[in-house]
Amino acid sequence: MSNSFPAARAQAHPRGFEHLGLAVIALLFLFACIPGALAHEFKAGDLEIGHPWSRATPPGAKVAGGYFTVTNKGSAPDRLLSISSDISDKAELHEMGVKDGVMTMRPVTGGLEIPAGGKVALKPGSYHLMFIGLKRQPKQGEKFPATLTFEKAGSVKVEFLVEGMGETEMDEHAD
Repeated sequence: MSNSFPAARAQAHPRGFEHLGLAVIALLFLFACIPGALAHEFKAGDLEIGHPWSRATPPGAKVAGGYFTVTNKGSAPDRLLSISSDISDKAELHEMGVKDGVMTMRPVTGGLEIPAGGKVALKPGSYHLMFIGLKRQPKQGEKFPATLTFEKAGSVKVEFLVEGMGETEMDEHAD
């Protein structure tokens, strides 16, 4: 009997290392997927839409903001014309600015030009989307769909990742 224990132990270690190796590979794969989950991109023609995101809203809120970047890799300008989403009754493109020391927010009429070879950031305190008449509250960690319509590139479905209410980390992704 005493001879069978060393043999059993010798066989147990290789299997243990095999399972450990599989676990390490699984963890490496998981970590490799995280950047893709955090920074998601969408494409429409020559346009790349980078990391659409929003913030969670408190109960009863009727509006939410939306932010992302648009990079135009083409040789002609394009224009963001409209936004729609099932999360709200309507969605509008807005611009914030300061005039005479007073912060203002107003809808953008005629769309937002994306210059050829250029990049436009929709971010807090600047151009951004307003989801108006929320049908439900966006919750941290979830995603919600929206459709962006461009003059030349057409429509593209995107997903907005919902960050925490006070999050500012994603603001840097928009720069």
